[in-house]
Amino acid sequence: MATYEVNQDAVAHAQRLIDKRQYVLDSDWGSGQPGAEAENAYLERHSFADYALWHLGLTVGANDGTKARHAFVYGDLRRVHRSGLIACVYRASEWRHKKVELAAHELLQRLDQKAGIG
Repeated sequence: MATYEVNQDAVAHAQRLIDKRQYVLDSDWGSGQPGAEAENAYLERHSFADYALWHLGLTVGANDGTKARHAFVYGDLRRVHRSGLIACVYRASEWRHKKVELAAHELLQRLDQKAGIG
């Protein structure tokens, strides 16, 4: 099983987006998450550093400048998706990546507070 570290730059990016209200509250993450084609199009116009900002996890041992380095995408490469954060919490919890789970959970709480949920 892969090991992940929390991408603190991505956490900070997500916090900024949430604070600017750049989020989607209701979406089907199955269709909202970026697929390979969208990711490739993004990388044609942006750097891997920009791409990394959309992933809460960094794969330990994977080379920088590769898609394999990045895990736990939380947005559509433009906005944070609440369903994306929920998916990150769930997947990280399921595979016992506690630090990523907690980072995603904290972002979800921030988004809910900003949006007046709960």
